[in-house]
Amino acid sequence: MTTPKVLISDSMDPRAASIFRERGIHVDEITGKTPEELAAIIGEYDGLAIRSSTKVTSKILEAATNLKVVGRAGIGVDNIDIPAATARGVVVMNTPFGNSITTAEHAIALMFALARQLPEADASTQAGKWEKNRFMGVEVTGKTLGLIGAGNIGSNVASRALGLKMKVVAFDPFLTPERAIEMGVEKVELDQLLARADFITLHTPLTDQTRNILSRENIAKTKKGVRIINCARGGLIDEAALKDALDSGQVGGAALDVFESEPAKASPLFGTPNFISTPHLGASTSEAQVNVAIQVAEQMSDYLLLGGVTNALNMPSLSAEEAPRLKPYMALAERLGSLVGQLAHGSIGCLSIETEGAAAALNAKPITGAVLAGFMRVHSDSVNMVNAPVLAKERGLDVREVRHDREGDYHTLLRVSARTQAGERTVAGTLFGNSAPRLVELFGVKVEADLVGDMLYIVNEDRPGFIGRLGTLLGEANINIGTFHLGRLAAGGDAVLLLSLDEPVGPEVVRKVETLPGVRLVRPLKF
Repeated sequence: MTTPKVLISDSMDPRAASIFRERGIHVDEITGKTPEELAAIIGEYDGLAIRSSTKVTSKILEAATNLKVVGRAGIGVDNIDIPAATARGVVVMNTPFGNSITTAEHAIALMFALARQLPEADASTQAGKWEKNRFMGVEVTGKTLGLIGAGNIGSNVASRALGLKMKVVAFDPFLTPERAIEMGVEKVELDQLLARADFITLHTPLTDQTRNILSRENIAKTKKGVRIINCARGGLIDEAALKDALDSGQVGGAALDVFESEPAKASPLFGTPNFISTPHLGASTSEAQVNVAIQVAEQMSDYLLLGGVTNALNMPSLSAEEAPRLKPYMALAERLGSLVGQLAHGSIGCLSIETEGAAAALNAKPITGAVLAGFMRVHSDSVNMVNAPVLAKERGLDVREVRHDREGDYHTLLRVSARTQAGERTVAGTLFGNSAPRLVELFGVKVEADLVGDMLYIVNEDRPGFIGRLGTLLGEANINIGTFHLGRLAAGGDAVLLLSLDEPVGPEVVRKVETLPGVRLVRPLKF
């Protein structure tokens, strides 16, 4: 195995580079490059570690011919073209927990600053004034905090607000009633939150669904005098509408750590009374910078060295502990998928992936990804576990996962079935010694075969003399047979042959095999 290479292209705590080196990964720290300069060097690297400065565009990804993983030290991935990365089979990871406490604390700090008008009071006092009557604040105790987004950061804000004796209502389409009870919040719809909240804080990613979630229309629905905090993403609030609402008194105060355009050197909000701004400081504590650097280095190292996938945004998680145990299953899955892809010709509408025995207790998503990668590789040489599910979905392939608790003939079994115009085609395999992939069933015929290298698949009438004629033909073509696997449903019916060969079989030899008496089908295979 060659030593993986990682590029750190944004300023990051030095512990990240130290972790890569300790794990045996070559790392270069090259920051401040233009997109053109980055594109010129990115092809050398297996991994790219970034913060918010580097823009991982489709052009960068096109130049990144060896790239396997992009790691974002932080939460936001607005600077990464995730669909383009997925299409090229590149895993995109972030570190959603490294700065969650820091961001939650910043939101609470801004809430207090709004409640007691701290920045204006500070400026007034330092200017030599003593305006006690001007700065009449409000208590947060007993007030209602409206939480838009109840994920990791939102839940941390909620717990702190509850400690301040606030009532918390939360809008989040993914928040379950059970999780809301566990958090101690009331799950509400957005209009209810807008009408009831004394303070509103946003903790949601920027998507097509959340862009301008606090629009002019929604701001008008808020309780008069509401105070709004945003430490999540710029673009969640219509900033022009917020300015008007502050001027009219509909909004009593606003504190933004993020802006639609950053760096925010100018904004209509600047200078507005009861407005507080900070320069995207939500994750800016020394502890958070260290945490996200360590996490991204550990996650990327686990993926490049062990196959572990943590906090990925475009493929299922697979822990570093799971990866070695799943590795032989994924090898079996990929070969079975490849076998179906090479043999099941014509339109395929559905692919079923069944696990039985020990395999049924495993994480099914990586196994499914491996099956799809093997299956789709027949159509594309750039497919892998990351982009295979997307390619399958684009082609309208119905993918089904089935677990069986039943005891079978094998301690572990994986079965892949394709529904074709000619009927269902099923293959099954197991692991010998818990490590060696082995085919045990091929289209209803019991066989035992290793799926390796160049192979030849033949369906023929079960008649005496056929094997001799086939051996002679291959010998005359100077093709040596490595292993020979034969199976049949019944004597005198159709027989299935799987031959492993030391050399690939060319079209001319295939045509000669097809002319042998009793041959129904010939397919060269490659694994």
